[in-house]
Amino acid sequence: MPATERALELVRTAAAAAVEKLATDVVALDVSDQLFITDAFVLASAPNERQVRSIAEAVEEQLLPLGAKPVRREGEREGRWVLLDFIDVVVHVQHAEEREYYALERLWKDCPPIELPAPAGAADGAAAE
Repeated sequence: MPATERALELVRTAAAAAVEKLATDVVALDVSDQLFITDAFVLASAPNERQVRSIAEAVEEQLLPLGAKPVRREGEREGRWVLLDFIDVVVHVQHAEEREYYALERLWKDCPPIELPAPAGAADGAAAE
């Protein structure tokens, strides 16, 4: 069963919030067929701890008006990998080094990607890819 419409709404909002705070390599995966505890993952990278925290805060702020509040939050103090669990969606904001080392995309490679809208201001060629 694919991710619910609610999960997709949260994914798109979280991804947009991350991009707005200059997150890199933002991707979303539909993990609903592999996990029964959540529908989707959002993965985002940042070059330093301060930006990891800033992206996580922005995601929380943007999802709150949609009635989504994290039931679990981990890693904020260290700022290397912040995990926000919104039940339907789990957001992973990782320092670029952690992202490369743990390679969650490779771990969940059997899960289909969720198409995300092109970031505002993206070149036409980049948006088409």
